[in-house]
Amino acid sequence: MTDTLEQERAEAAQWFHSLRDEIVASFEALEDRQTTGPTATLPAGRFEVTDTKRRADDGSDAGGGVMSVMRGGRVFEKVGVNISTVYGNLGAAAQKAMAARGVPGMESDPRFWASGISLVAHMQNPHVPAVHMNTRMFWTPHAWWFGGGSDLNPCIEYAADTAHFHDVQRAHLAAHGDGLYDELKAWADDYFFIPHRGRARGVGGIFMDDRNSGDWAADFALTQDIGRAFLPAFVPLVDQRRDIAWNDADKDVQLIHRGLYAEYNLVYDRGTKFGLATGHDADAVLMSLPPMAKWI
Repeated sequence: MTDTLEQERAEAAQWFHSLRDEIVASFEALEDRQTTGPTATLPAGRFEVTDTKRRADDGSDAGGGVMSVMRGGRVFEKVGVNISTVYGNLGAAAQKAMAARGVPGMESDPRFWASGISLVAHMQNPHVPAVHMNTRMFWTPHAWWFGGGSDLNPCIEYAADTAHFHDVQRAHLAAHGDGLYDELKAWADDYFFIPHRGRARGVGGIFMDDRNSGDWAADFALTQDIGRAFLPAFVPLVDQRRDIAWNDADKDVQLIHRGLYAEYNLVYDRGTKFGLATGHDADAVLMSLPPMAKWI
């Protein structure tokens, strides 16, 4: 393994860690700003931070990460911001999945390395949209790529919120090529569609996978800008909606909508499947599930 590759992997892992720190601080500041409304009497939410460990089949170290979860806050009913860096050998099923994605040679050398950040926020106020964001780097001896994105999941939709979220994404992607935002938006629309419900789980965003243009620095810069877009795309929506009055009927709409999110993550989400298949901490992998949901 070259020194350059080692440096690139370390740089990517450090970026995900620094993005996590920025988001955690911003979300705790939101909690402190919530001084009116029905949840203002609650203690301002704070993240509980837990180290996660992954072990190989022989018991050896295979990486891990940090799980940061806030529950029962003034603004956030449940939000998790996880980072991980894991490595080892892919099992037979994962090797087949890599081969199906066009990665050759996994049978002869099944090593892998992966690092990333994953965030899901479920809100107290039904007028404040839920949101998801993740970005990651994946490496094998045969290929490397970046992936991820962010998407907005309101149960009560506001056209202005959707427009703002997409406008910020578009602005952050503008430097990376004409048409790229449209490409990644279309990818998100396709990826976050729930076939058995015949509908999207939210109002979309941006998404990419298997991103390898041959220029590692350019693809990493794009991945960073996807991460940088998240807070300015989301936090103003929280500030605008968090004091709106809501009732039991609004909460019911929220809980039913959360059922869509749970169904998608358990049935279709690639990250959930990969995390469970490779032996990562199950609580960290399933952090994305809402604290409460409802089905009709």
